[in-house]
Amino acid sequence: MRKIYVFDTTLRDGEQSPGVSLTMEEKIEIALQLERLGIDRIEAGFAATSPGEIESIRAVSKRIKDATLLSLARCHTKDIDAVVEALKYAADPCLHVVLATSPIHREHKLRMDKAKVLETAEAAIRYGRKFFDKVEFSAEDASRTEIDFLCEVTVMAIRAGATVVNLPDTVGFATPDEFGRMFKTIKETVPGIEKIQLSTHCHDDLGMATANTLAAIANGVDQFEGTINGIGERAGNTCIEEVALSLETRNDFYGAKTTMNLSELYRTSRMVSKLTGMSVPGNKAIVGANAFAHESGIHQDGMLKHRGTYEIITPETIGASSSKLVLGKHSGRHAFKEKLVDLGYTLDEEQLNIAFAKFKNLADRKKNVLAEDIRALMDENIAEAPRQFTLDNLEVSFGSQSQSTATVRIVKQAGDIVNESGVGNGQVDAVYQALEKATGIQAELEDYTIHSVTQGTDAQGEVHVVLKQGELTASGRGVSTDIVEASAKAYLDAINRLVSRKVQERKGNIVID
Repeated sequence: MRKIYVFDTTLRDGEQSPGVSLTMEEKIEIALQLERLGIDRIEAGFAATSPGEIESIRAVSKRIKDATLLSLARCHTKDIDAVVEALKYAADPCLHVVLATSPIHREHKLRMDKAKVLETAEAAIRYGRKFFDKVEFSAEDASRTEIDFLCEVTVMAIRAGATVVNLPDTVGFATPDEFGRMFKTIKETVPGIEKIQLSTHCHDDLGMATANTLAAIANGVDQFEGTINGIGERAGNTCIEEVALSLETRNDFYGAKTTMNLSELYRTSRMVSKLTGMSVPGNKAIVGANAFAHESGIHQDGMLKHRGTYEIITPETIGASSSKLVLGKHSGRHAFKEKLVDLGYTLDEEQLNIAFAKFKNLADRKKNVLAEDIRALMDENIAEAPRQFTLDNLEVSFGSQSQSTATVRIVKQAGDIVNESGVGNGQVDAVYQALEKATGIQAELEDYTIHSVTQGTDAQGEVHVVLKQGELTASGRGVSTDIVEASAKAYLDAINRLVSRKVQERKGNIVID
């Protein structure tokens, strides 16, 4: 299996995304995670940008031990000198020099003819080799460069001492077929091509960055460059996670794989999203929130019978949690029944029919039906039972420099009155400690959420809690203009439902009406 090297430019090209600016500490944090991910080469920045950029690259270089560390430079000696300064502590440094080669860049940006481009690039590579054993040369806008001249540029780079030659699709202009042919021609016609590694760097302006990268790999490329989550200039770069999983999943076709630790992909994606402030779309391949979510009843039924029917990648492969069967109006009975089982409910066929009809009615009014919605649906339909405990009074004491205390008075079903106090880390915790003592029922608080019922400073707050005791769970709701009182009501409501559930379980029946 041919190894494909992975060059990550999240810290350089990725940071060039509009609105993204990483601190030194954030760059270090991402770089260390990229190393855990198993990235072969990390481009830490563009040293000539500023003295602060040099400091950031230097700080990263002191921490990275396993990956090759690079910094970008134009074909100017001052740029290369800045890279020398930035990478002087790197365990495995590499200079990355770039010069455009396409007609439009030669004429309008560089004001150079072909001979001057060759001369300038060769001088920069030779100068860089005085300081670095590894030098990568990038022919910017290679995909719009004449193929004969691109071959000439590659020959020059090899002769000058480049160890990697990168031929990018800088503006996302190429199509997979023509991009693949470009690399095939380079591999077949450039003498000495076996002496260097051939690389590509694709942008996503027409949405073909991943396809173009894979086409290049299929035609002999040794390295691909990209970013986590595909961030970068304009429409972004090749998504590293997409190429890596494509090679992993279709190694029968490509005959090539990375050596990345794929189980770190999800964590890396979330870290980059958090630190750059660039959210990951729900439908994003591999790492999107919906990448392993299924709502269609047909799909859910297939998934429950065999995961391979609708998942060619398992979420565990990238370090994500298990697949989600999202309950909504498109969901079928099979998925609904499995969700009930997961939540601890066992129904006979008639009860399931009634519950499913109620669920469908709810799904028409609510886009995504969550676990707590299902619990509420079930709890509301459990046969009415007398409330075991009623809240009669609540007093809470809170101080910013001291622990909170709470005193509760509850009335039991038989009429007995119980007073108890509790101490906790905050008012709600103190209340729950007191209620646990007063009821004598110990349960695990599995979920606690607060929602505003209305608007304004006098708004009512609705608290929802889920309690778990062994295999049984029960939810409770409480509403009040005082959120602590609402929390107490919700907890006691869940306790009462839990008691009712235990009674119904002993009878061997859950009634739905």
